[in-house]
Amino acid sequence: MPKMKRNSSAKKRFEVTGSGKIKRKHAYKRHILTKKSTKRKRALTHFTLVSKPDENNVKLMLLS
Repeated sequence: MPKMKRNSSAKKRFEVTGSGKIKRKHAYKRHILTKKSTKRKRALTHFTLVSKPDENNVKLMLLS
C-alpha cells in the first residue's frame, strides 16, 4: 500500500500553530490595489486563523 500524500496546495497555504490552530493569509491583496485604501491593504497583510467550520477540512488536507 503506498503512502498517503498530503495536499500540496494546502501545505503551501496553511501553517499549524503551536496550539494546533491553523494560520492563513488574507485574500484580495494580489492585484487591483489602487482602489483599495491603505488601511485596508495594511490589514490584509497580516495572518489570520482559519474559521472553525473549515478547520477540520484543512487539517485533513494537511495531516493525511
